[in-house]
Amino acid sequence: MPPVTLAIIGISSLVSIIAFGNTDLYKRLMFNAYDIKHFKHSYRFLSYGLVHASWIHLIINMMVLYSFGSNVELRYGMVFGVKGIFYYLLLYIGGIVLSTTPSYGKYKDDYSYNAVGASGAVSGIVFASIVFDPLSKIYLFLIPFGIPAIIFGILYLVYSWYMSKKNLDNIGHDAHFWGAVFGFVFTLALKPSLFAIFLQQILSFFLR
Repeated sequence: MPPVTLAIIGISSLVSIIAFGNTDLYKRLMFNAYDIKHFKHSYRFLSYGLVHASWIHLIINMMVLYSFGSNVELRYGMVFGVKGIFYYLLLYIGGIVLSTTPSYGKYKDDYSYNAVGASGAVSGIVFASIVFDPLSKIYLFLIPFGIPAIIFGILYLVYSWYMSKKNLDNIGHDAHFWGAVFGFVFTLALKPSLFAIFLQQILSFFLR
Protein backbone atom coordinates (compact mmCIF):
# COMPACT_ATOMS: atom_id res chain seq x y z
CA MET A 1 0.00 0.00 0.00
CA PRO A 2 1.27 3.53 -0.79
CA PRO A 3 1.34 5.13 2.70
CA VAL A 4 2.17 8.71 1.68
CA THR A 5 -0.42 8.78 -1.10
CA LEU A 6 -3.07 7.38 1.23
CA ALA A 7 -2.14 9.92 3.91
CA ILE A 8 -2.47 12.81 1.42
CA ILE A 9 -5.83 11.49 0.25
CA GLY A 10 -7.03 11.10 3.83
CA ILE A 11 -5.98 14.59 4.94
CA SER A 12 -7.24 16.28 1.76
CA SER A 13 -10.58 14.49 1.94
CA LEU A 14 -11.06 15.25 5.63
CA VAL A 15 -10.30 18.97 5.28
CA SER A 16 -12.40 19.27 2.11
CA ILE A 17 -15.40 17.56 3.70
CA ILE A 18 -15.17 19.77 6.80
CA ALA A 19 -14.86 22.86 4.59
CA PHE A 20 -17.97 21.87 2.60
CA GLY A 21 -19.95 22.60 5.74
CA ASN A 22 -17.91 25.55 6.97
CA THR A 23 -17.97 28.52 4.60
CA ASP A 24 -15.63 30.60 6.75
CA LEU A 25 -12.98 27.88 6.78
CA TYR A 26 -13.41 27.35 3.04
CA LYS A 27 -12.83 31.04 2.33
CA ARG A 28 -9.80 31.21 4.63
CA LEU A 29 -8.10 28.25 2.94
CA MET A 30 -8.75 29.02 -0.74
CA PHE A 31 -6.11 30.58 -2.97
CA ASN A 32 -6.59 34.33 -3.25
CA ALA A 33 -3.66 36.21 -4.76
CA TYR A 34 -4.96 39.57 -3.53
CA ASP A 35 -5.00 38.40 0.10
CA ILE A 36 -1.55 36.86 -0.26
CA LYS A 37 -0.10 40.16 -1.47
CA HIS A 38 -2.03 42.67 0.63
CA PHE A 39 -2.64 40.70 3.83
CA LYS A 40 0.44 38.45 3.78
CA HIS A 41 -1.61 35.23 3.69
CA SER A 42 1.27 33.22 2.25
CA TYR A 43 -0.19 30.00 3.67
CA ARG A 44 -2.82 30.14 0.91
CA PHE A 45 -0.16 29.00 -1.59
CA LEU A 46 -0.49 25.61 0.10
CA SER A 47 -3.82 25.49 1.93
CA TYR A 48 -5.96 25.83 -1.21
CA GLY A 49 -4.87 22.33 -2.23
CA LEU A 50 -6.73 20.91 0.77
CA VAL A 51 -10.17 22.18 -0.26
CA HIS A 52 -12.26 21.46 -3.34
CA ALA A 53 -15.13 23.11 -5.16
CA SER A 54 -17.49 20.11 -4.97
CA TRP A 55 -17.75 16.42 -4.18
CA ILE A 56 -17.11 15.59 -7.84
CA HIS A 57 -13.99 17.79 -7.86
CA LEU A 58 -12.70 16.07 -4.73
CA ILE A 59 -13.51 12.52 -5.87
CA ILE A 60 -11.94 12.91 -9.31
CA ASN A 61 -8.74 14.46 -7.92
CA MET A 62 -8.37 11.79 -5.26
CA MET A 63 -9.10 8.94 -7.67
CA VAL A 64 -6.49 10.19 -10.13
CA LEU A 65 -4.03 10.78 -7.29
CA TYR A 66 -4.49 7.23 -6.04
CA SER A 67 -4.24 5.71 -9.54
CA PHE A 68 -1.02 7.49 -10.49
CA GLY A 69 0.41 8.40 -7.09
CA SER A 70 0.62 4.79 -5.96
CA ASN A 71 2.92 3.97 -8.87
CA VAL A 72 4.98 7.15 -8.60
CA GLU A 73 5.49 6.69 -4.85
CA LEU A 74 6.68 3.13 -5.52
CA ARG A 75 9.01 4.26 -8.31
CA TYR A 76 10.46 7.05 -6.20
CA GLY A 77 11.17 4.49 -3.50
CA MET A 78 12.88 2.16 -5.96
CA VAL A 79 15.00 4.93 -7.53
CA PHE A 80 15.83 7.08 -4.48
CA GLY A 81 15.57 4.64 -1.59
CA VAL A 82 14.63 6.11 1.79
CA LYS A 83 14.84 9.63 0.35
CA GLY A 84 12.04 8.68 -2.04
CA ILE A 85 9.37 9.50 0.54
CA PHE A 86 10.82 12.96 1.09
CA TYR A 87 11.16 13.61 -2.64
CA TYR A 88 7.63 12.37 -3.28
CA LEU A 89 6.29 14.81 -0.70
CA LEU A 90 8.31 17.60 -2.33
CA LEU A 91 6.81 16.62 -5.69
CA TYR A 92 3.28 16.93 -4.35
CA ILE A 93 3.76 20.04 -2.24
CA GLY A 94 5.85 21.71 -4.93
CA GLY A 95 3.09 20.99 -7.44
CA ILE A 96 0.56 22.75 -5.22
CA VAL A 97 2.73 25.81 -4.58
CA LEU A 98 4.33 26.32 -7.98
CA SER A 99 1.25 25.62 -10.09
CA THR A 100 -0.40 28.79 -8.78
CA THR A 101 2.69 31.00 -8.85
CA PRO A 102 1.88 32.30 -12.38
CA SER A 103 -1.70 32.98 -11.23
CA TYR A 104 -0.35 34.99 -8.32
CA GLY A 105 1.54 37.20 -10.76
CA LYS A 106 -1.57 37.70 -12.90
CA TYR A 107 -4.17 38.20 -10.17
CA LYS A 108 -2.36 39.69 -7.16
CA ASP A 109 -4.38 42.89 -7.47
CA ASP A 110 -7.69 41.19 -8.30
CA TYR A 111 -9.58 40.51 -5.06
CA SER A 112 -12.25 38.46 -6.88
CA TYR A 113 -9.95 35.70 -8.17
CA ASN A 114 -10.04 32.48 -6.13
CA ALA A 115 -8.87 28.93 -6.71
CA VAL A 116 -9.22 25.63 -4.88
CA GLY A 117 -8.21 22.03 -5.40
CA ALA A 118 -5.16 19.83 -5.75
CA SER A 119 -5.37 19.60 -9.55
CA GLY A 120 -1.96 21.21 -10.09
CA ALA A 121 -0.26 18.75 -7.76
CA VAL A 122 -2.18 15.82 -9.24
CA SER A 123 -1.10 16.91 -12.73
CA GLY A 124 2.47 16.88 -11.45
CA ILE A 125 2.02 13.31 -10.21
CA VAL A 126 0.58 12.21 -13.56
CA PHE A 127 3.50 13.72 -15.47
CA ALA A 128 6.03 12.21 -13.07
CA SER A 129 4.50 8.85 -13.96
CA ILE A 130 4.98 9.67 -17.66
CA VAL A 131 8.72 10.03 -17.02
CA PHE A 132 8.83 6.43 -15.79
CA ASP A 133 6.26 4.89 -18.15
CA PRO A 134 5.78 7.07 -21.26
CA LEU A 135 4.21 4.19 -23.18
CA SER A 136 1.71 3.08 -20.54
CA LYS A 137 -1.93 3.42 -21.59
CA ILE A 138 -4.19 6.08 -20.10
CA TYR A 139 -7.92 5.44 -20.37
CA LEU A 140 -10.35 8.34 -20.51
CA PHE A 141 -14.11 8.32 -20.02
CA LEU A 142 -16.05 7.49 -23.22
CA ILE A 143 -12.86 6.64 -25.16
CA PRO A 144 -12.83 2.85 -25.72
CA PHE A 145 -9.06 2.52 -26.13
CA GLY A 146 -5.97 3.46 -24.16
CA ILE A 147 -3.89 6.47 -25.18
CA PRO A 148 -0.10 6.19 -24.80
CA ALA A 149 0.88 8.33 -21.83
CA ILE A 150 3.31 10.48 -23.83
CA ILE A 151 0.61 11.29 -26.41
CA PHE A 152 -1.86 12.08 -23.65
CA GLY A 153 0.74 14.32 -22.00
CA ILE A 154 1.35 16.36 -25.14
CA LEU A 155 -2.38 16.78 -25.81
CA TYR A 156 -2.97 17.71 -22.16
CA LEU A 157 -0.32 20.43 -22.22
CA VAL A 158 -1.55 21.87 -25.52
CA TYR A 159 -5.15 21.88 -24.30
CA SER A 160 -4.29 23.43 -20.92
CA TRP A 161 -2.16 26.14 -22.55
CA TYR A 162 -4.87 26.95 -25.10
CA MET A 163 -7.65 27.10 -22.51
CA SER A 164 -5.57 29.25 -20.14
CA LYS A 165 -5.13 31.80 -22.92
CA LYS A 166 -8.82 31.76 -23.89
CA ASN A 167 -10.04 31.92 -20.27
CA LEU A 168 -13.47 30.59 -21.26
CA ASP A 169 -14.37 28.87 -17.99
CA ASN A 170 -13.61 28.89 -14.26
CA ILE A 171 -11.14 26.01 -14.38
CA GLY A 172 -7.53 26.72 -13.38
CA HIS A 173 -5.89 25.60 -16.62
CA ASP A 174 -2.75 27.57 -15.69
CA ALA A 175 -2.35 25.41 -12.59
CA HIS A 176 -2.87 22.22 -14.60
CA PHE A 177 -0.23 23.24 -17.13
CA TRP A 178 2.46 24.41 -14.70
CA GLY A 179 1.78 21.58 -12.25
CA ALA A 180 2.32 19.08 -15.07
CA VAL A 181 5.52 20.79 -16.20
CA PHE A 182 6.82 20.85 -12.64
CA GLY A 183 6.16 17.14 -12.07
CA PHE A 184 8.01 16.19 -15.25
CA VAL A 185 10.99 18.52 -14.75
CA PHE A 186 11.32 17.89 -11.01
CA THR A 187 11.52 14.12 -11.48
CA LEU A 188 14.17 14.43 -14.20
CA ALA A 189 16.12 16.99 -12.15
CA LEU A 190 16.34 14.51 -9.27
CA LYS A 191 17.66 11.76 -11.54
CA PRO A 192 18.88 13.12 -14.92
CA SER A 193 19.77 9.60 -16.11
CA LEU A 194 16.03 8.88 -16.30
CA PHE A 195 15.86 11.12 -19.37
CA ALA A 196 17.96 8.71 -21.46
CA ILE A 197 15.67 5.82 -20.47
CA PHE A 198 12.63 7.99 -21.22
CA LEU A 199 13.95 8.87 -24.70
CA GLN A 200 14.84 5.26 -25.42
CA GLN A 201 11.27 4.19 -24.70
CA ILE A 202 9.86 6.99 -26.87
CA LEU A 203 12.15 6.14 -29.78
CA SER A 204 11.24 2.47 -29.55
CA PHE A 205 7.60 3.44 -29.89
CA PHE A 206 7.98 5.73 -32.91
CA LEU A 207 10.64 3.68 -34.75
CA ARG A 208 9.14 0.22 -34.42
